[in-house]
Amino acid sequence: MIGYTIRRLIVALIVTIGIAAITFAILHFLEPSPASVVLGTKARPATIAAWNKQHGYDRPEVVQFWSYLKQLSHFDFGYSYKLNQSVNSLFAENAGRTAYLSGASLVLSLLIAIPLGIYQAVKRNSVADYSLSALNLTLYSMPSFFLGIILIQFFALDWHILPPEVSSNVTTTWGAITHPEQMALPILTLTFITVASFSRYMRSSALDNLAQDYIRLARAKGLSERAVLFRHLLRNASLPMITLVGLSIPSLLAGNLLIEYLFNYPGLGLLFYNALGTSDYNILLAYTILGGMLTVVGNLIADIAITAADPRIRLS
Repeated sequence: MIGYTIRRLIVALIVTIGIAAITFAILHFLEPSPASVVLGTKARPATIAAWNKQHGYDRPEVVQFWSYLKQLSHFDFGYSYKLNQSVNSLFAENAGRTAYLSGASLVLSLLIAIPLGIYQAVKRNSVADYSLSALNLTLYSMPSFFLGIILIQFFALDWHILPPEVSSNVTTTWGAITHPEQMALPILTLTFITVASFSRYMRSSALDNLAQDYIRLARAKGLSERAVLFRHLLRNASLPMITLVGLSIPSLLAGNLLIEYLFNYPGLGLLFYNALGTSDYNILLAYTILGGMLTVVGNLIADIAITAADPRIRLS
C-alpha cells in the first residue's frame, strides 16, 4: 500500500504540474500581464513597462512559469494586486466556508442516496421506482443554478420560510454553521443535484448485488429481509460510492461557484467569480490549479479507499 501510494503521489505531482503549465499558458495568452488591470486602461506604456519589470512580467514566459512553480513548491499562490492581499490569505479566509457547504451537502447526499438507491432496487419496476427514477433524471439534468432559482421562488418568495440569500453577517465558517436557516437553500440545492447522481449508481449497484449467490444464500438461511439488506447487501453495494465520492470532490468545487454566486455566499466560488470580473490573474490561476489538484487527490483517495475496503481488489 505504501509503494502504491508513493507511485500515485508521483503521478499526481506530474499531473498537477501539467495542469499548472496549461492554465498558466492560457491565462498568459489572454492576459500577458495584469498591469493594465492594476494600473488602469489609461496607464502610459512606460508606466506599464516599469510595473512589469518591477514584478517580473517582462521576463520570458518559461522563466515566469518556473518562478511560479518555485512559489507553488512553497505553497505560495501569489498576490492579488486588485485586493492587495496574498492569495493564500484569501483562500484561508474562504476555504472553510466552501468546505462546510461541500461537506454538509455531500454527507446529506449520502444519507439520502444510499437508502433511496437500495429502496429502488428492492422495488424495481414498480410505480415508486419509476417515479423516483424520473425525478432523479430530472434533477440530474437540471443545472444547479436553475434548481436554486426554483427553490428560492418557493421557499423564499412564495412561502417566506427561508431567506433568498445568505446574510452578510455570515462571514466565518462558524457563522455559517450556527445559522442553518441561512445555509438551508445552498445546501439543499447542492444536495438535490448530488442525490440525483448518487442514487442512480446506488440503485444499479444494489441490483447487481441482489442477483448474487450470497444474497440468495442469506435468504435461504431464513434471515429476515431487513438483515439481508443491512447486514449483507449494504456494504457490498456501497463500495462504488467510495469511488463516486472521491470523483465528486472537484465537481462540488465547480458547482459551488454557481451556488455561491446565486446565494451570495462568501466562499472560494464567489471569490473566483469576482476575480473573473476584475481579471485578477493570480486568483484565477490558483483556483484552477486547486481544482486540478482536488481532482487528482480525489482520485487517489478513492483508489486507496476502495482497495482498503474491498479485499477482492489487489494492488497488482
